[in-house]
Amino acid sequence: MREKLMRFMQGRYGSYGADSLNRFLLTGALVAMIVSLFTKWNILYGIALAALIYSYFRMLSRNYTRRYAENQAFLKYTMGIRRFFTKQKNVMSQRKTHHIYKCPGCKQKIRVPKGKGKIAIRCPKCGMEFIKKS
Repeated sequence: MREKLMRFMQGRYGSYGADSLNRFLLTGALVAMIVSLFTKWNILYGIALAALIYSYFRMLSRNYTRRYAENQAFLKYTMGIRRFFTKQKNVMSQRKTHHIYKCPGCKQKIRVPKGKGKIAIRCPKCGMEFIKKS
């Protein structure tokens, strides 16, 4: 049975796993179905079902170029949101070891290690010096 499934999926877009758009569609469909269980919004259930059907259509499609182009367009449109959350994740991971200050002159963010006491910080962009506690 496993070999038959492998032969069936050979040459299809979903044979190497789900791309970003498919993961988004499946996650959104799951969330919409769960929310529709607790509310009386039938339209939400319909949207979730449509997202599931489209996701499976994309996985079983043999048109690689079209599905790849759809995924690239999705990544292009969501780049700003993904970049914002990546930056926030980096800031949170560095919170224990570094302070991040803004230069009073040019508003450039400057990362300074913690535990050095009062230090004079020189902005690499504008050259302004200011004193802060690290």
